[in-house]
Amino acid sequence: MARPDKYVGINNEVQGGMTTIGKIIRDAWVFDLIEETETCEGWNFGGIDALLDKVNKEWDKYGCLVSNLPADLFEKHQRIHGAAMEQAKASGWSGEIETDDEK
Repeated sequence: MARPDKYVGINNEVQGGMTTIGKIIRDAWVFDLIEETETCEGWNFGGIDALLDKVNKEWDKYGCLVSNLPADLFEKHQRIHGAAMEQAKASGWSGEIETDDEK
């Protein structure tokens, strides 16, 4: 099966969007790099990589720790990622795939 050349969009992701690309997009929303309405559907993967670079530069400012975010960004992070986790759980995601290698 050939790898797709366009991203499906966070709303069409597997695992309720709890993927590496989904996290990049949600973090980009937190840092106002893209609008919260932007799902990145149809983006090429070079565009996703460029977004990742921007997200990483923002995280570097805070030592890559949520606890180091200023209050406004911390609250936004909790809102965005919390809602995503609830939505993903409602669609069957359990989080186990992220911790399977820890057993």
